[in-house]
Amino acid sequence: MAVSMEVKQQSSEVPTLLLTIPQVMACMNLKRNKIYDLINNEGLPVQRFGRAVRVYLPALNAWLEQRQREL
Repeated sequence: MAVSMEVKQQSSEVPTLLLTIPQVMACMNLKRNKIYDLINNEGLPVQRFGRAVRVYLPALNAWLEQRQREL
């Protein structure tokens, strides 16, 4: 169950690998509170840069695949 996200890129040569919370919300079709609940309680992997929170797309896909296997 890999997330395929068409994210607007600044350059067609550089793929977007770090997603913002609104981008994660859009690709998972979940609300902001649920995304933060998954981060804080279910281990959704994030990278923090000061106050900025980003989700590494390959890590998100791996996390979703692991959850799928656990079902």
